[in-house]
Amino acid sequence: MTHVTRGQHGGKSGPLGAARRRGRGRWFALTPALAATLVVACVPAAYAAAPPAPPAPAASAQGAGDGLDRFHRQRLDWGSCVKGPDDTAGRDLDRAGVSCADVTVPLDYADPRGRTISVAVSRLKATDTRRRIGAVLLNNGGPGGTAVESPPHIRKAMKEVGARYDIVGFDPRFVGRSTPLDCGWPVGTAWFSAGSGRAGFDRQVALQRDLAGKCRTAGAPVLPHISTRNTARDMDVIRGALGERKISYLGYSYGTYLGTVYTQMFPGRHDRVVLDGAVTPGDYKARLMQGAEPENERALSDWAAWAAGRHDVHGLGRTRAEVLATVEGIVAASARGPLTVGAAPDVFRLDDTQVPLILFMGIADDTDRARTALAEQMSVLAKAAQGRPAPLSPDFAQLLRYALTGEQAATGGVQAAVICGDVGAPRDPEVYWRDIERSRAAHPLFGPFTNNINPCTFWDRPREELTRVRRDAAVLIVAATGDPRTTYRSSVGLHALLPSSKLVTLENANRHGLYGEYGNACVDDEVNAYLATGRLPEEDRTCAAASPPSSSPSSSD
Repeated sequence: MTHVTRGQHGGKSGPLGAARRRGRGRWFALTPALAATLVVACVPAAYAAAPPAPPAPAASAQGAGDGLDRFHRQRLDWGSCVKGPDDTAGRDLDRAGVSCADVTVPLDYADPRGRTISVAVSRLKATDTRRRIGAVLLNNGGPGGTAVESPPHIRKAMKEVGARYDIVGFDPRFVGRSTPLDCGWPVGTAWFSAGSGRAGFDRQVALQRDLAGKCRTAGAPVLPHISTRNTARDMDVIRGALGERKISYLGYSYGTYLGTVYTQMFPGRHDRVVLDGAVTPGDYKARLMQGAEPENERALSDWAAWAAGRHDVHGLGRTRAEVLATVEGIVAASARGPLTVGAAPDVFRLDDTQVPLILFMGIADDTDRARTALAEQMSVLAKAAQGRPAPLSPDFAQLLRYALTGEQAATGGVQAAVICGDVGAPRDPEVYWRDIERSRAAHPLFGPFTNNINPCTFWDRPREELTRVRRDAAVLIVAATGDPRTTYRSSVGLHALLPSSKLVTLENANRHGLYGEYGNACVDDEVNAYLATGRLPEEDRTCAAASPPSSSPSSSD
């Protein structure tokens, strides 16, 4: 049974715990996509090979001046969300009563009279107008995730209080329905493992250099202006264009970093802020998952215990140890030669730089549905490792098309553009190789993944320094103790930096993204009470998962 305890975490930081698609751009949590997120206090010396260009000026304190008045005061042309004859998502939004518009923003906030771009927004207006609270802006993470399609889903999650808000989704600059950027990548993501040896790493160096080069070729004029700080500036233009003095905000994963940046850049312009799966300064870096190996290993181990209880269905092993041995065998086989899965036209060959990505994407959700999907995928790969025919389900084929082909290349390119536009990375590939080799003893599966090279190695230096948390903000942070993406340790760290914040902890869940997603009534009720009243709980709260991840008695060994 779900319950809440009061004051268990005490103080302002709490304990240092263990540590859908639906269009969401969650940090490696989507189906079939992935994502990332955070904020750093300073750039380590290893990242300081080249000085950044002078920072662009922030928008004025009142949303005017510096040539920005016309952007904040623009009239939005609300209308149909349908963009073309094949736009089923737009038709669904129209049927749900959502209106769409484009907000004009400067490409370069240092030159507001220069080129402009559009940011797509959607709005589901409040129906309880007498008790209307205001507008709440949504970000689903990524970076690179869309939110234009999200207002109906969030209205449902908000229950009664949803009728009192204008619920506003937006696609950040160069994402989705906004002015687009497509780097023309041959893959949908840049985040792969280095594999088991130097040959795999060298292939990764070549791939990541090529991915960065393709973005430079496709988007050289705009890449310097793709960053979290500029997205936060766009958010403030949206606020002004909506006619709101303050705006509320709901952000997941990377969206928690974006929300934190907004509170720092535009103090006094935010009302109720919910950060779900939050991150702290020091964790936002080019290698986003570096340091989260223990949480991912724990999530994989818990999944293995679950799968062991279902050996008769999936055939992966009757104990946790046997299932983990099956996984290790799959990775080892993919190192000896790529595993062939599927049938024409969907045939894929996965090596040891790619198999860990499939595992990584599959363990950020401990619901039976998600765990079943991962078990089915591992069963397919186990057959391929034995040289047997390995047919694919439609969902697994879709995931592989996303990750290993250019079908959704725009998502990966924009994600890299934001991350690399925010924070610099070591320029020498040997730095990564040394870190990978050091990580293998303790983290043989995930170490080569989290420490691997990525496009930021070959990117131009960021134009602005990273945002530092210098101001307190009374926000509500939501976190699961077993989150393998934005770790619980990271959420606790942000809570400590924002003394007026409160933390809602969900115990015993390996899950990334909770509110309105996981089905935990305790978490949802805490968030909705805050959105309804504007009052944070007096003390940090702890919720329990409805039941611990299920497994058979014999599966834990």
